[in-house]
Amino acid sequence: EQKLQYIVDKIGELNIQITEKQAEQFFQYYEMLVETNKVMNLTAITEFDEVLQKHFVDSVLKSEIFIKEDTKTLIDVGTGAGFPGVPLKIMYPQLKVTLLDSLNKRIKFLDEVIRRLELLNQVIEKLGLENIATVHYRAEDGARKVELREQFDCVVSRAVANMSTLCEYCLPYAKVGGCFVAYKSGNAEEEIDKAKKAVHLLGGVKENAIYFDLPDSDIGRSLVIVKKKEPTSKKYPRKAGLPSKEPLQ
Repeated sequence: EQKLQYIVDKIGELNIQITEKQAEQFFQYYEMLVETNKVMNLTAITEFDEVLQKHFVDSVLKSEIFIKEDTKTLIDVGTGAGFPGVPLKIMYPQLKVTLLDSLNKRIKFLDEVIRRLELLNQVIEKLGLENIATVHYRAEDGARKVELREQFDCVVSRAVANMSTLCEYCLPYAKVGGCFVAYKSGNAEEEIDKAKKAVHLLGGVKENAIYFDLPDSDIGRSLVIVKKKEPTSKKYPRKAGLPSKEPLQ
């Protein structure tokens, strides 16, 4: 009970209202994360307060800037243990979310999370996390699948890669008119600058970059928002491994 109230309060401090049901989902997600982490390396962060701040809050803070009323579909590329995709799904139950990762063991964990969260959600008139699926591909391979390429209003990634590489992984998934949001640590200005050419080649244009600190910390964050202006050329993404080895410059 206390923990649920704590979640509601902490997220409330960000001027984001969540229901007790959503707080419960976050808490269950936290419990599963820590439980599974004992047998599988998902995160180095396991303290409740830290998970709340560095995973949950980090995933949803400022999300109202890129999740608009007409945002219906979202894909999280390189989702790992489900960040930011699952917290965004909890926050915005109306979203249809796809979580893409190349490590099978992580996807099994996510299927578990989704099953447990689905149970929770049957309770509240099927409002729940039912429009959420996991897919197992390398980013470069998934982006060639007809059912995934240019199918999403919003593409997010908190994966660790430089901005040029991330754009090549992620922009092919965005619909024309949609956006790609890169979650970066620290100030990503220089990186964004270096990625200008990649953004252009992939059919995008930088729309916005937001810099802030996580609440109650001096942990700097950047959210880089790239708008998809035109279809991505069939040449991209290049074959698996190349975007990280030879970023588009």
